[in-house]
Parts: sequence; C-alpha cells; structure tokens
Amino acid sequence: MPDAIDLLKTRRSVKPIELTGPGPDASQLATLLTVASRVPDHGKLTPWRFIVFEGGARLAAGESISRIFCDNRPDATPDQIEFERRRLARAPLVIAVVSRAGAHVKIPEWEQVLSAGAATMSLVFGAHALGYAANWITEWYAYDRRVLDALGVRPEERVAGFVHIGRPVKPPEERERPPLDMIVTRYGSA
Repeated sequence: MPDAIDLLKTRRSVKPIELTGPGPDASQLATLLTVASRVPDHGKLTPWRFIVFEGGARLAAGESISRIFCDNRPDATPDQIEFERRRLARAPLVIAVVSRAGAHVKIPEWEQVLSAGAATMSLVFGAHALGYAANWITEWYAYDRRVLDALGVRPEERVAGFVHIGRPVKPPEERERPPLDMIVTRYGSA
C-alpha cells in the first residue's frame, strides 16, 4: 500500500465505463463507509448519508432512471434508453452520498454541505487506498426530483455525488494540474 502522501498525489478519476469488477467485498465496503464518515462535522450533525447500489440493485435503480428519461425525452432512441438503464451499472459499486444539510441555529448550512463533499472525497480516496479506482459524478439524474424520489432521496435532501468504484481496465491517465503559482496567493505579499 502506498504511503499517505503518495496515495494522495497519485489519485486519478477513472470514467465509470472504464471500471470493471470485481468490486469491493462486504468488508472493504464497510471500510469505505467508515472512512467516509470520519470527516469534519461541526456540531456532530451527520449532515449526509449513503445509498449503496450493488449487484442487481444497480439495474433496478436504472429502470427508474430510464423510465423518467423516457418521460423527459419521448423521442429517445433504444440505445439512449439502454444507456440510461445502465447508468448505475457501469461500475461494480456505486455509492450515492446524500446531503442532509439544512437550517440550524449554530451550524451554517454551507458547512454541512462541505461536510457531505468531504465524505464524498473520502470515499474516492478510500477506494484508491484499497487498490480500486473511482469517479465522483452527478449527471442529470442527480437533479431530477422524480429520480431522487425513486431512489429514496427525501425532498429536503440533495445528492452530493454518485461515486462509481471498481478496478480500472487500463492505467489511469495523468492530466495537467494547475501550477501552484496560478492558484496560490500569500496574504500580505505584494
């Protein structure tokens, strides 16, 4: 296993279509969810939760996604419909991180949203640490209320992301990152 800094420096996103099985086993899944729940959480509100899509549940959820896609796009082709049906079956495991952020007397909603984002990123790093690859995406269905209802996301909740996890079919490609002098300023320097 790489040391922590190397791990953080080598994480790459891999397209869901380029992820294959086998995915994490039950013990590894429990580890991933444990890691994802150890994030900053001002006020101990736990302003997020997880929905796990594995096995046949990925296609069952895809049935709802494709049905609603057809409602939105009556002109959809059979290939488009099939693609939507397989949205959550592109990787062996998909975990939705659901933000439960809301008004609170002491804890700003923004901090709660950031906590859900931290949980999502921790899932991605955890997958990398276990030797898998991941991709954090939302796509259209994360914003369609009918899909969210079908997936069990309550009206006051939002999807922070769907994390697709599996083994990369090829080594992840490096992409150019911004030079630090382009994204870092030092307070008080001229």
